[in-house]
Amino acid sequence: MTSVAERAAQVRERIDAACRAADRDPGSVRLMAVTKTHGLDVLEEAYGAGLRLFGENRVPEAAEKAEQLADRPGLAWALIGHLQTNKVARALRFTTELHTLDSLKLAEALDRRLQEQGRGLDVFVQVNTSGEEAKTGLAPDAVEAFALDLRPFSALRVRGLMTLAVYSDDEAAVAACFTRLTDLQQRLRQLDAAPGSWDELSMGMSGDFELAIAHGATTVRVGQTLFGARPPVT
Repeated sequence: MTSVAERAAQVRERIDAACRAADRDPGSVRLMAVTKTHGLDVLEEAYGAGLRLFGENRVPEAAEKAEQLADRPGLAWALIGHLQTNKVARALRFTTELHTLDSLKLAEALDRRLQEQGRGLDVFVQVNTSGEEAKTGLAPDAVEAFALDLRPFSALRVRGLMTLAVYSDDEAAVAACFTRLTDLQQRLRQLDAAPGSWDELSMGMSGDFELAIAHGATTVRVGQTLFGARPPVT
């Protein structure tokens, strides 16, 4: 059986190759290991393989893992699932990045708590580039106004945009989702009043991260290719 370390090395090689093909510096793309539903043994193996940024969907599961791995130097946690406002306090105990900001209600709840703690949080605005009703995130045409509305929330460090492309074998359809995000990024950079640099794009997963890199991804979120099929949620 292939180890997590071997799979991680293979993924990094693919990231490097995709960067070279796109004339990009391989150091400009971060690998996030999506560890949701996997047990501590898998996470320990991932950490031993040099992976340091772990992505989780559910606050209770992530909080428990973060507590048990709190003594691991350099380990960072990103929330990549929808965050409810009633879970903000618990989420802020461990998370260093939120990739799913999509409402002013959540922005206000985060900022209020962060101001009380005297610190900030890196956030990505989630965009529904596929238009699928089952997916969360802002419609692309709503993001510019949302960005301007984020100005009062000074504890939120807006780093960029996040999306989930359509799940399809049609490469053109997947690429269209990434193109919508990069086009939106360019428009946001021209909004002088908007917070953040908008320099980063969190997009691309196991099945499409190389295509995402070709379209400018700076963080790719990889789970199945690193760890195999996820165990069922209990």
